[in-house]
Amino acid sequence: MFDVDGTMAETEEFHRRAFNEAFSYFDLPWNWDVATYGRLLRIAGGRERIRHFWESLPEDRFDLSDSHINELHRFKTRRYAELVDSGACVLRPGVADLIHRARDGRLRLAIVTTTSRDNIGALLSRNLGPDWNRNFDVIVSGDDVPNKKPEPDAYHAALDAVALPAASCLAIEDSRNGLVAATSAGAPVLITRSLYFRDEDFTGAASVTDDLTDLPDDFWFDPDL
Repeated sequence: MFDVDGTMAETEEFHRRAFNEAFSYFDLPWNWDVATYGRLLRIAGGRERIRHFWESLPEDRFDLSDSHINELHRFKTRRYAELVDSGACVLRPGVADLIHRARDGRLRLAIVTTTSRDNIGALLSRNLGPDWNRNFDVIVSGDDVPNKKPEPDAYHAALDAVALPAASCLAIEDSRNGLVAATSAGAPVLITRSLYFRDEDFTGAASVTDDLTDLPDDFWFDPDL
């Protein structure tokens, strides 16, 4: 069960750039630097992130309705897709090989993420081809559940869909939020450290690695990793 942003690709800098371009387009006096965006990533979901940032502004902040946030986020999503489609955002080392080897081994694959379906499609169609979704038996996005990570809703939905016990599955995540979500649903977690989350506390993970290139041949069949 793959997370997407940070896990499958280092997408966050592309998201940050798209957010800032959206703010500029709508004449908002905001620019999220790396440190600010790193803090905001603890808030799951783009719309939620925008609202959280707006609510943290001084009391005399301007009005920002849900419809304005949705419009802003739609522009951001389109711009992110354009950036990814340029070919600059590639999958992290080992990800494509892991997907292909898992499929060859007749293992079931899922995507469990808080990002939108549009963002998933933008990244994976560019990197895995137009039929990318044939690799995955289940896709659960942030659009599909009421509560995003660190709540376990997305993992519960994925586990219900694959009809397998959580202990026989493996979540691949890069953040503390993802780790908490998966373990709360009962699934063991492999952490692959990413740019924005590499120094988080991963206590409770079954294993932690820098990338997915050095996994043993019997990796998928070892319940203790």
